[in-house]
Amino acid sequence: MKYLVLILKGIAMGAANIIPGVSGGTIALITQVFERLINAIKSINFTALRFLLKGKFGDFARYIDLYFLLAIFFGVVIAILTLARLFDYLFTNYPVYIWAYFFGLVLASVYFVGKRIEKLTTSVAVTFIIGTAIAIIISVLNPATENHSFYYLVLCGIVAICSMILPGLSGSFVLFIMGNYKLVAIDAINDRDFSILLPVLIGAVVGLIAFSHFLSWVFRKYRNETISILTGFILGSVSILWPWQRKEYLEIAGQVVIKDGEPVIARYIRYLPQEINPEFWYAIAIILAGIASIWAIEKLAEKKSS
Repeated sequence: MKYLVLILKGIAMGAANIIPGVSGGTIALITQVFERLINAIKSINFTALRFLLKGKFGDFARYIDLYFLLAIFFGVVIAILTLARLFDYLFTNYPVYIWAYFFGLVLASVYFVGKRIEKLTTSVAVTFIIGTAIAIIISVLNPATENHSFYYLVLCGIVAICSMILPGLSGSFVLFIMGNYKLVAIDAINDRDFSILLPVLIGAVVGLIAFSHFLSWVFRKYRNETISILTGFILGSVSILWPWQRKEYLEIAGQVVIKDGEPVIARYIRYLPQEINPEFWYAIAIILAGIASIWAIEKLAEKKSS
């Protein structure tokens, strides 16, 4: 039963990581597995490798809390494989509504992540400005443009997995900013496209092992500055999730460029709706539902933390 409960907690974390705006680390905090998860990840080191090479599998399993990790990550995988198809359907049939929900989630995250800053200092203000500026520049220069480069996909894997162990940072949201959310989290998973999934997996493994200690140290040593730059990053990127947007395809000599059987998206055009119709009010209600979702999650996290 205890491993079944851990799998369910992993499913909740996986669901959070597939939904932009919600942090898997926050869900880990809510379900009271965050500290154990950090300790287990930190334990994957040379001592664990020595146990494994000497054939001491029992000691290896106990040292890294193996069965706990397997249960959590099994739940995460179940959630990702299940939700990918659901989101593919929603993006195809109800794009305004799903963008509206994500917009509400991320908009609320600006406040709930930022309020964790305990003391306002010059360094906190500077990192906030830097984070905001970086996100705005990224959104203006190359908004939501897919990149199939092997090394870029590895970087996506590193960023996505790091968000899982850092409360307040959504891996899916960062993938949105990097332009590869739909490519990685929906298309590649649904199509079992290992040419996309393999480099992302490599990045995830590298990020999980190599950066878990570093991220833990930075978050502990420079907590306010870390939260500040994350808050700025979220604020500067909210516009990317604006519900009312349409695709503009890349054209050469008046012809739409086709790559791998699909038209190449040049950019997304964001606009204000021309009329106030039922779809508009439904979208507003869904935005409020996204805000309410983050509020409920954060309140539960505060209760568990206290």
